[in-house]
Amino acid sequence: MNAADTHRTINAVWRIESARIIGALARKVRDVGVAEELAQDALLAALEQWPRDGIPDNPAGWLMAAAKHRGIDRLRKRTLHARKEGEIGRELDARHEIAAADFADAVDAALDDDVGDDLLRLVFTACHPVLSREARVALTLRLLGGLGTDEIARSFLVPEATIAQRIVRAKRTLAAARVPFEAPRAQELAARLSSVLEVIYLVFNEGYSATAGEDWMRPALCDEALRLGRILAELMADEPEVHGLVALMEIQASRANARVDADGEPVLLLDQNRARWDSLLIRRGLAALERAEKLGGALGPYALQAAIAACHARARTAAQTDWARIAALYEALAQVSPSPIVELNRAVALSMAFGPATGLELVDALRSEPQLRGYHLLPSVRGDLLARLGRQAEAGEEFRRAAEMTRNARERKLLLMRAQACARNASADRD
Repeated sequence: MNAADTHRTINAVWRIESARIIGALARKVRDVGVAEELAQDALLAALEQWPRDGIPDNPAGWLMAAAKHRGIDRLRKRTLHARKEGEIGRELDARHEIAAADFADAVDAALDDDVGDDLLRLVFTACHPVLSREARVALTLRLLGGLGTDEIARSFLVPEATIAQRIVRAKRTLAAARVPFEAPRAQELAARLSSVLEVIYLVFNEGYSATAGEDWMRPALCDEALRLGRILAELMADEPEVHGLVALMEIQASRANARVDADGEPVLLLDQNRARWDSLLIRRGLAALERAEKLGGALGPYALQAAIAACHARARTAAQTDWARIAALYEALAQVSPSPIVELNRAVALSMAFGPATGLELVDALRSEPQLRGYHLLPSVRGDLLARLGRQAEAGEEFRRAAEMTRNARERKLLLMRAQACARNASADRD
């Protein structure tokens, strides 16, 4: 195996195994920052040694052992210099230092414990509400996704230094707040779980509809969110909203191939070739939705959104879509998770079920909502409704306004094309 192939193998192993390694280490050192540093040290050792010595038979075990040895080396150096405070080998009560041999035994034992427990602790730590939303996303992708700082920065179109600062500050915040490395207790679970699900869905949404840049989608982020969601569904099999979120992501991801044309330009939902939708992802999504409903979570926010997505997935053509049911589901969603954006989506469904005038009435009522100020989809939806009502000149103005608001180049181009089409139609009407 040449050096390039070895490096690709190392990257693949790291992406798959890093969360498990960091989780096992963090349970013993009680500090995710220190655990990640040890794991990163092991990764550097692999990059140095594997091209020379070959890929070991058990790559994950090799990385864990290397991280353990580096932890022992740090402890010995700290002891040698008589430092009272250190990052490695603290007892849980922080009163005594653990011996190097005990640390080795502890990490060895971690390999035999339930990996799921460590991963679950790591998920809830990385997504802790004490962190800002942006910090939670960055830290989750770093610790659980195995993504480098540069990869995260490219995905969200921000400078690498910004992501690096977010990750460093997040680790410091967790340490300063003495956030325990544990899954929350029952009384805290609902609040903490909502933070975890929010982070995963934020990652997915940024991949599904990129907020800025030249690409309509970033499939790698969708894939990463799906991977995290599936892991969480295995770890928390009795939580209906976890399955609801997985169902929603699976069904939405099934449309990925049909959402862009050969040139990467957006294709709107009603214009998509449904034969290109991924039937396997649809089946998985519908199964996850059924699981959520059987667990009593049919009215959870993610399950309701998944049920809406399922209406589209079950319709063989756009014309066969049950828009009345979608409108009813959005009404139910507005009850459990009220939001102007939910109301905007309900307006679209109402317009499809009962005519554009019905939808426009609701959209016009939303124009004064502070949360929708600067939200480009409000004028975009209004433009579509006006166009369907034959008010082409007004529709063109709305599409142009939406184009000015969006930061995504592909979407801006699409909106301007729709504005131009409205202008042509208006001119033809006058003639």
